Parts: sequence; structure tokens; C-alpha cells
Amino acid sequence: MNDIRDLMKQYRVCVVVPTYNNAKTIVEVVRRILLLTDDVIVVMDGCTDDTRERLDEAEMTVTRVDYPKNRGKGHALREGFQKAMTMGYNYAVTIDSDGQHAPEDIPALVTALVQHPGSLIIGARDLRQENMPQGNTFANQFSNFWFWVQTGQRLEDTQTGFRLYPLHRLKGLRWLTSRYEAELELLVFAVWGQVPVHSVPVQVYYPPQGERVSHFRPFTDFARISVLNTVLCFLAVVYGWPKMILSKLLRHG
Repeated sequence: MNDIRDLMKQYRVCVVVPTYNNAKTIVEVVRRILLLTDDVIVVMDGCTDDTRERLDEAEMTVTRVDYPKNRGKGHALREGFQKAMTMGYNYAVTIDSDGQHAPEDIPALVTALVQHPGSLIIGARDLRQENMPQGNTFANQFSNFWFWVQTGQRLEDTQTGFRLYPLHRLKGLRWLTSRYEAELELLVFAVWGQVPVHSVPVQVYYPPQGERVSHFRPFTDFARISVLNTVLCFLAVVYGWPKMILSKLLRHG
């Protein structure tokens, strides 16, 4: 345990936890993260439940970013990243607050970072396991295909929220959206910006249907992802692919 704390201190890694109305799970998720690191930023994306009260009652020492109106996950991540950079962090692990990700897998992402400094590390879920929502699985396979079209790279899980970002290599990236699909957009722009991407397997837990709390809206979010992919395909032709080809030629020239 001390080894992972030391590594995260050495590489200036924090954990960003975006949350929107996950009061039932947020305290347990943060408690498990704090067993690994004290550098935690919770971004409360316009929560209207008792998330704040539960965190207060738990008396856990974390940095909070709080704003009154729900702006979407992409906006929450951007706020968390900006806060992390002002606090002097070089990297940020992002983890969902609904309990689907295991904080105990954070060391796997950090170990991959040590092996590949400056990279974006993806926590790839096993999408074939029991209880995986079918809508999520289809949307992820859909995004995986278009990610390959837009970047020439294949990834097993382009929609996972469990990632380790090199903060200073993300400077200058412009997000087209602040909602759920922003994570896909950020991943595509990272590849176009020559940021290496590596995947490590991670656990995932989806509770039974009756107990599940999800803000994923199958029809609306799938439609937004489809529109985003259309835009990204256009940008891939006029910007992404030319940029990647030019960079490769310069490296080998």
C-alpha cells in the first residue's frame, strides 16, 4: 500500500471523482480511494440529493469542486482537471462514483503509467460479463468501431470512465461537448495529438437491474454519440489523419 502511495506522490497523480446524485455509493467509493492516496478531488456536478451531507458526515478529507447546476460529465471532468493542475498534479485518475469501478485497480493504472510515462491509460472492462447492461455494451462496440475509423487504433473499451490522464498533454484540446460522450471525444483528440494510449484490464460491477443507479440514457446518449462520431469522422479527414500522417513522416524522415 505504501508503494502505491509513494508512486502516486512521485508522479504527482491525483484521483478525480465526478459525481451526480450518487449519494448511496459516493462515500464508500471515496473511502476505498483514500486507502491508496490522500490526493482526491470530488467534483459535485449540480447534485440535488444528499451527496454533500453524506460526505460531511463521513468527515473525509478531500478537495471539493461544487457548482449548483448539472452541466454533464464532460464539464465535471474539465473542472476536475483544471483544479488538479492548479494544485500542481501532473496526472489524474478518473473513476465513476456509482461503484462500478474498483478503486483497488488504481495501482494497475499507475503501474502502467510508470511503464509508459506521459501516456493515457485506459481501464478496460470485460464487456462480456454477467449483468453488463446490453445498451452499454452495444454503445461501446459502436464507439470502438468509429474510434478505429477516426484514429486507426483499436481499443477494447472506448467508453470506460476509469482512466489515467496526462494532464499537461491535454492542454489545448477543445471539447465539442460537455456531456457523457465527451470522454470519447477526449480520447480521439488525444490520439490525434500523439498521446500514446495503453489499456489495462480492470474489474467492473453492475448491480441487479432493480438496484442500479445510472444516468446513461440509451436513446438520447446514443443519438448524441452518433452525432459526435459524424463530426469526428469529418474532422478525421480534414485534420486528424493528415496530422497523424505528417507526424509519422517527420519521425521517419
